[in-house]
Amino acid sequence: MDAWRVKEVVNAANGSTLLGLAVAGAGRARIRRGPRGLVLATGYRFDLPRASAFTVGNVVVTKHDEDWWERRPRLLVHEERHSWQYVAMLGLPMLPLYGVAAAWSYLRGGDHSTHNVFETAAGLEDGGYPLVSRRQRLRRQRTA
Repeated sequence: MDAWRVKEVVNAANGSTLLGLAVAGAGRARIRRGPRGLVLATGYRFDLPRASAFTVGNVVVTKHDEDWWERRPRLLVHEERHSWQYVAMLGLPMLPLYGVAAAWSYLRGGDHSTHNVFETAAGLEDGGYPLVSRRQRLRRQRTA
């Protein structure tokens, strides 16, 4: 059995994919099957969270259209890595743990991603995030 099929089953069993489908449905997103067990939800209508895309279980949600993904294959790889994190964190505990990691990153570096263990493990560059924190960039600008 392919590893991604195991991920698909585990995220269904731990409730995270069901929650992802509920979030996508609440945001009136269009649902379609994606690669390797992912579910792509496009046309999401809420402004929160403030992200070009986010993942809950095996559901990858964006306000953009389907073609948007084709122009961002590395971002989809990044989001797929988040779907594996739901397996590692046993499902729904991923959400508060991600919140704590994002808060820590903001306190430490002035942004939610650079020092966030989940974002760095998913690949900052693939996710379109800077590799250097906001505070580090500001410090460099002041000394230049």
